[in-house]
Amino acid sequence: MVFSSNIFIFYFLPIFLGLYFLADKKYKNYVALFASVIFYAWGAPRFIFVVLGSILADFYLVRQMYNSEGKTKKVYLVLSVILNIGLLAYFKYANFFVDNLNALLNTIGIGSISMAKIVLPIGISFFTFQKFTYTIDVFRGKHKPLDKVSDLFLYILLFPQLIAGPIVRYSEIADQLTNREQNENVDNRIKGFYRFIIGLAKKVLIANVMGAEADKIFSLDPNAISTSTAWIGVLAYTFQIYFDFSGYSDMAIGLGKMIGFKFPENFNNPYVSRSISEFWRRWHMTLGRWMKDYLYIPLGGNRVNSNFRLYFNLWFVFLISGLWHGASWTFVAWGAFHGLFLILDRLFLMKFLDKIGKLPSIVLTFLVTVVGWVIFRSLTMDFAADYIAKMFTFKGGLIIEPDIEFWTIFIIATLFSFITAFKPGYKLEQKVFFGDYSVSGYLVMAVIVIILLVLCAGSITSSGFNPFIYFRF
Repeated sequence: MVFSSNIFIFYFLPIFLGLYFLADKKYKNYVALFASVIFYAWGAPRFIFVVLGSILADFYLVRQMYNSEGKTKKVYLVLSVILNIGLLAYFKYANFFVDNLNALLNTIGIGSISMAKIVLPIGISFFTFQKFTYTIDVFRGKHKPLDKVSDLFLYILLFPQLIAGPIVRYSEIADQLTNREQNENVDNRIKGFYRFIIGLAKKVLIANVMGAEADKIFSLDPNAISTSTAWIGVLAYTFQIYFDFSGYSDMAIGLGKMIGFKFPENFNNPYVSRSISEFWRRWHMTLGRWMKDYLYIPLGGNRVNSNFRLYFNLWFVFLISGLWHGASWTFVAWGAFHGLFLILDRLFLMKFLDKIGKLPSIVLTFLVTVVGWVIFRSLTMDFAADYIAKMFTFKGGLIIEPDIEFWTIFIIATLFSFITAFKPGYKLEQKVFFGDYSVSGYLVMAVIVIILLVLCAGSITSSGFNPFIYFRF
């Protein structure tokens, strides 16, 4: 079940909210948990018991860890980490490992091994990272473990952020799991609804239109298309992935706000970044902070004895980040690509970008990001190399001419991607997303979101193209 579907918007969500608001506060968690189990089982019924079983195992491992000391405490930590890494490695990377092993065996003339293809559970990368935070935050003493296993089930399975984040750390939400009275008010419910509809519009009205064109062009042989077509394809994907993922995050944050949860922000206008380092402070922020606090800093972070070790830590973290996104060499290469530019930023690039000024540095950073998206979107490295070559060789070929709907949405996507680079646009965004509304402000927003909801419902009904990019991660 996806947020941008009629069954979710007009059936699941209203029924859930009605039951949740009517329930006594001591039963609200059970209502939310029951809805979350149905939500996940709807799309992945085969895996719901695997997820529930792993959460149950973590509950008792972490409780034993909390009540232990010294080496015994570390043993329980290691067991929990192995459990979660093992599940992630098996479901997400076993096929990748076998395929690469077979390629090696075939190269040296040895027959390949056979293995049934393993289906990837929806959202496993996201909820595995959240399970890690539960174990590690308790181990580090940031918060005590939960007393009720049902509350841990709720933390991991809570449907607004279950499938594609934001990645919510245990220490950030632990107290909200047991007491949300401070956040449960009419103002948050209304603002949460507004935020949900804005995210829905970003997904349905912008990302879906961009995605249809990107899929059409990326399905072609890059050597056969024109340079202009190649640029249209990658720019369409650049806007698709941003409005798709940030739209999902807006919907998740809005849904959480409606039921009393405060989730962390996940995007902060990444395409106005003046360097790749800044881009990663603005793009998928919860993943970046997770990688920093649970991987980069334990590796030594900035407190290392040599620049070589510092650069190695940066690159290694981004290689892992790339692999986290998917079991493919293109994702690893994408991570390495961004890791390289983070190192170049520290060596000299940041000084250069500061000297050339705000707008040129935004343009150059955006171009680097766009090239990176080609690698991310491609199924093979050969395809990525050919596509990037076509972007910069300015040769003719098959020309795809998008329709007026595409160009209209393309202009809107460009406007909303870069408007916050200018002070009036930034102030407008802050007012809409984070400001306090007057009575007239509520009425204006109500009219806007009703119009957007009607447009989204019409688009969802008339179009069969409605994927979420990050569902496959």
